[in-house]
Amino acid sequence: MCNRYRAAAIKAGLLPDVFDHRKVKIRWPDISEEMFPDRVGLVARLDENGKMAPDAMRWGFPKVQTSYVTNVRNAASGYWKPWLKTEYRCLVPVTEFAEWSPGPPKGDRWFARADGDVMMFAGIWRPWTGTRGTKAAPAEGEHRLFAFLTTTPNAVVAPIHPKAMPVVLERADWDAWLTGAPEEALALQRPAGDDVLRLLPPAA
Repeated sequence: MCNRYRAAAIKAGLLPDVFDHRKVKIRWPDISEEMFPDRVGLVARLDENGKMAPDAMRWGFPKVQTSYVTNVRNAASGYWKPWLKTEYRCLVPVTEFAEWSPGPPKGDRWFARADGDVMMFAGIWRPWTGTRGTKAAPAEGEHRLFAFLTTTPNAVVAPIHPKAMPVVLERADWDAWLTGAPEEALALQRPAGDDVLRLLPPAA
């Protein structure tokens, strides 16, 4: 689920010291605003001084079979446990995310916050060494990879995707996710309130 999202139009006033979009683009010109697995996206994590800072990472943990692992549902799995420690948690800014619908209409259906604000997904990251990118433009060496938690869908998402939805953090929960003990952080793996998201009209 949710293998496509958008991180465009990060609004002025939302953590301006962290997400100054012009500075981010200058520092990381390969950051994508239309996100698919393995593209480089914007995240925020705590730096060595314990302050929130922007970073650029590739979306998707190493491949399992043929697919990058972009979503974390079973947080008790040994695959994820090492990366749920405080130092590997991050926030993923998102303006819209898509879930595929069999229709009608068939295709991606997009969700956004009902209040028009930017969403923050509960993310985790890890270092990894190897080759990413495409055959035409391989990126070899050390990488930082991220994924985000999913949970049971709320009443807005369930009619389109009944299996899961991303964990959307409210602003009051950002610190708990980034710095809280494991049990406190994982208590946030819950669906957003039914009034938090809205389903956008299908594309014409």
